[in-house]
Amino acid sequence: MSSLYDPQHAPVGDVGAALMMIDSRLKSIHDGKTGTDPEQQELIDQFTASLGPKGAHDVLDGACTLIYVFMTWLRKAHEEHDKDVIEYVVPNLVATMRMMPKSVRPEAIPTMAGLVIAAGTGLSPNLWRNQYGYWTEAEMTPLEVTAFLLAEHINRITDDPDFATRMVTEALSSADADEDED
Repeated sequence: MSSLYDPQHAPVGDVGAALMMIDSRLKSIHDGKTGTDPEQQELIDQFTASLGPKGAHDVLDGACTLIYVFMTWLRKAHEEHDKDVIEYVVPNLVATMRMMPKSVRPEAIPTMAGLVIAAGTGLSPNLWRNQYGYWTEAEMTPLEVTAFLLAEHINRITDDPDFATRMVTEALSSADADEDED
């Protein structure tokens, strides 16, 4: 039976911009920069301000698409070993977020866990979240953290610091090539 929250009903959003933001964070962490780089933050702030409300909403949808893609990959990887992705991913995600109180307020953690569980069970995280009303400003950083942590988890599993980014980039390139053929 089809659900109103199936991914085919969800907007894809600006996956490229969302991926760029996540990849930038991944690279800065791997370069040993654990704090917020003021110059990088200024560029991100300028970029997001230039988007306008529709563009920002598209990046938000793109981040949810990334969460869905990452959880789909993780679900398939866990199923190959007869493991449940929710059991192995969500507790670590929640525990990590709890150690980040400046970036992720405690009240945002259940929503982010819900997004990941929705994606892990084949539902659109964005459509699932929308049933509870509009996104709040307080959820934006936790959403980015969620996508970041899932990408980093994939990178650790594959022992490749660029795997998650490359996987999405290749999927986008493949989709663009398919559109060019039509």
